[in-house]
Amino acid sequence: MIKDYKTIRQIANPLMIVEQVEGVTYDELCEIELPNGEVRRGKVLEVEGDRAVVQLFDSAQGINLAQTKVRFLGHPLELAVSEDMLGRVFNGMGQPIDGGPELLAEAHRDINGMPMNPAARAYPAEFIQTGVSTIDGLNTLVRGQKLPIFSASGLPHAALAAQIARQARVLGDGENFAVVFAAVGITFEESEYFIEDFKRTGAIDRTVVFSNLANDPAVERIATPRMALTAAEYLAFEKDMHVLVIITDITNYAEALREVSAAKKEVPGRRGYPGYLYTDLATMYERAGRRIGSKGSITMIPILTMPEDDKTHPIPDLTGYITEGQIILSRDLHRKGIVPPVDVLPSLSRLKDKGIGEGKTREDHAGTMNQLFAAYSRGKDAKELMTILGEAALSDDDKLFAEFADEFEKTYVNQGNNTNRSIEETLDLGWKLLSILPRAELKRVKPEMIEKYMK
Repeated sequence: MIKDYKTIRQIANPLMIVEQVEGVTYDELCEIELPNGEVRRGKVLEVEGDRAVVQLFDSAQGINLAQTKVRFLGHPLELAVSEDMLGRVFNGMGQPIDGGPELLAEAHRDINGMPMNPAARAYPAEFIQTGVSTIDGLNTLVRGQKLPIFSASGLPHAALAAQIARQARVLGDGENFAVVFAAVGITFEESEYFIEDFKRTGAIDRTVVFSNLANDPAVERIATPRMALTAAEYLAFEKDMHVLVIITDITNYAEALREVSAAKKEVPGRRGYPGYLYTDLATMYERAGRRIGSKGSITMIPILTMPEDDKTHPIPDLTGYITEGQIILSRDLHRKGIVPPVDVLPSLSRLKDKGIGEGKTREDHAGTMNQLFAAYSRGKDAKELMTILGEAALSDDDKLFAEFADEFEKTYVNQGNNTNRSIEETLDLGWKLLSILPRAELKRVKPEMIEKYMK
C-alpha cells in the first residue's frame, strides 16, 4: 500500500531528506505533491534507518516542508518499451517530445539493467559498416563492440556522430538494424541539428532519440544514457535487432555525476569526480555486447570531449580501460580543414582483426590496413624531418612517403560528412594511394594481393 508522508526534514537542492519512512529501498521512485496539486518526481539515493535521502528530478522551488506530501512508489525509474519507439524522440526521462501520441507500452523496464554476464557473452566477430573510411578501413567497428570517440571542445564530433547514425549498417540480407541515439547535456541547437538531420535523411525511421538538454536537471542527465541502453536491450534481445547505441557527450554525464556526488558530500576522487566513476561508467558500457543464443546485439559508440584536449583526464582515461579501443579526433587535422579529422595513428580498434577478411569484408583488408598504417607513419616522420632539415635532406623514397601522407589525408581521411563509402570503395582507395609508393616498399601486403588489386 502506498503511503503519503509529510515528514520532509530538510531540502538542499537537488537533495531532500524525508524522515519516519518505512520499507523504502535504494533507487526507489517517489512523487512529491505540492500543496497546489503539482506533482514532481525524485528517487531514493540513500536509506539510513527511518531516514531517506531523495534526489529531486525538478527544482525544489515552492516545496513547503510542512504541507508537501511524499509518496514512495515501490519501484525504480522505468522506461515504457515497445517496437513503436523507432522513429520517435523522447526527453531524458523517456517521455515523448515529438508531438506524437503516448507510447503503447509492451512492458516497463528498470533503466538500471544489468551489465552482461561475461559467461553469457558471444565474441564480437561481425563487421559493421559506418561508411567512414578511417573507421571501416583502419579501425574497424565490430558488432557487439564498445568503440568510443575521443573529441575535444570545438571539434566536429556532432557531425561525425550524425554521419555514423545515418550511414551505419550491417552487411547481409534481411539484417534488422536500428540506432538508439542519446544526446546528454547538449544545447538546444545541437539537439535540433541531430533531429532535423535524421528527419531530412530518413534515418529517423530506424532511430530512437533521447534528448537531454543542458538546462535540464543533472539527475535527468544521469538517467538518459540508461534510458537509451534499456531501449537498446529491448530491441536487441527481445526483437532480435542489431542496435547501434551512440551517446554524446559522456563528459556531460560525468559532470552531472560529480555535481550530485558533491551535493551528497561524498569524498571526491581524481579532479573532484566520485571515486566510483570507473564502476559507474562500467555498469553502462558493459551492457553492450552479443549474447550467446541471441540473434540481436548492442554495439556502442560513446562520444566524449576531453577537457583541455587531455587524454589522461579521468573520463577518457577510465573509458579507455573499459572499452575496446578509441577513435581520436585531431585539432591539427581540423585546422587543415579535413573532415572528419580522425587521427588514425593513435586511434585503435582492439577487435578490428576479428571483423575483417574474406567472407566479412575482403581478403586484402588486413594487408592493406597494416600497409597504410606503416606508410602513413613513415610519411609523417619524413614530413617532420623535412621541416627540420629541408627537402634536400630526404631520400627519393622518403619524398614519396611524404607525398603519400599528404594525399592520404586529402583523399582517404578527408571524405566529408555526406560521403558514404562502401567497404569496397574504401579498400580500393587504399590501393590507389599505395600505388604512389615503390612496390619494393609494400612489405606488409602479399605479392598476389598486389597483383590482384593494385590497378
